[in-house]
Parts: sequence; C-alpha cells; structure tokens
Amino acid sequence: MDLGELLPDLIKGFTHFTFGNAVMISAALILIYLAVFKEIEPVLLLPIGFGCLLANIPLAGMTASEGMTKVLYDAGIKTELFPLLIFVGVGAMIDFSPLLAQPRMVLLGAAGQFGIFGTLILAILLGFPLNQAASIGVIGAIDGPTSIFVATKLAPELLAPIAVAAYSYMSLIPIIQPPLMKLLTTKKSA
Repeated sequence: MDLGELLPDLIKGFTHFTFGNAVMISAALILIYLAVFKEIEPVLLLPIGFGCLLANIPLAGMTASEGMTKVLYDAGIKTELFPLLIFVGVGAMIDFSPLLAQPRMVLLGAAGQFGIFGTLILAILLGFPLNQAASIGVIGAIDGPTSIFVATKLAPELLAPIAVAAYSYMSLIPIIQPPLMKLLTTKKSA
C-alpha cells in the first residue's frame, strides 16, 4: 500500500478526532504512566488505561460489532473466562513468605472466613433468603469485586447496596486503621 492510498484514511481519522477523544486518551496515558513508572496498582491501572486508549482511537473499529473489544467480550467476559484468569493470576502473585515465616498469620485468613460465615448466619437470622444471605455474607470477607460478582449471580436485586457496603470499608480505612495500629502495637515495636 503506498502513501497515496493511506493518506485519505489518516486524514479521515484526524477529522473524526474530538476533544472527548483527546481527554480520554490523556486519561489513559496518565493511568498507564502511573501503572508502569510509579507502580501504583499496575494490575488494575494498566489494563484500564490500555483499554481506554484503544477505545478512543477514532475509526479504529475497536467497539464495532466485529471489533477487537467484541471479540474479547465474546471470548472472555461472556464465557466468564477472564474473571477466572484474574483470580488465578492474583492468587499466583501472592507472596507466601510472610505466612511461612510467621504461621500464626493464618489467623488473618481464618478471620476472613469467619467474616463470611458470620455475616451469612446473621443475614439468615435477620430473615433474608439463602441466595441473598450468601451475597451479603461475601461482604464479610472484605472483598469488593467478589461481593459484586456473587451478587450479580445470586441476588442481582441487591447489587447496588452490596456494592456500596463492600467498598465502604475502603473509605473508612484512614479513620479506623490509626487507632487500631496504636492499640495493637507497642511504642518499642513502632
């Protein structure tokens, strides 16, 4: 293909480039920069930034019915393969050395499991049906994405309140954590 044939397509791409595309591509580049160079949540920010970048290239066909995002949706989201790969990948990234060095750390994992079952039992005692109680119970593990996933499968009518509850703890961490740290550590260990 010579430049004469390519030039009209390039010009067409630039004429369809909007201010919104520029803003979103800038946001995508910032997310990619934070993920790669600052190493801030790279597992989240890099794919989000890359997807945002691809989706905002004018006339690239990424979001068309036969575009790349449709292919990815059909291959991974619709078949529920991507959530499985994400959980396996996150599990593989966990560093077990603290657990091996201090086996008593297994109590933290047990606390998460107790949170799930304690919340499940409490929801059943409060009169929720089992599917809703299970969705509410996952909040007890302090795991937002899993709470949302389970709620979409078992109790979609509770998705909004479960999402709010599951992510509320994140906003409360700066308030709750300092007094707990002071309570659980000595001046010598700090």
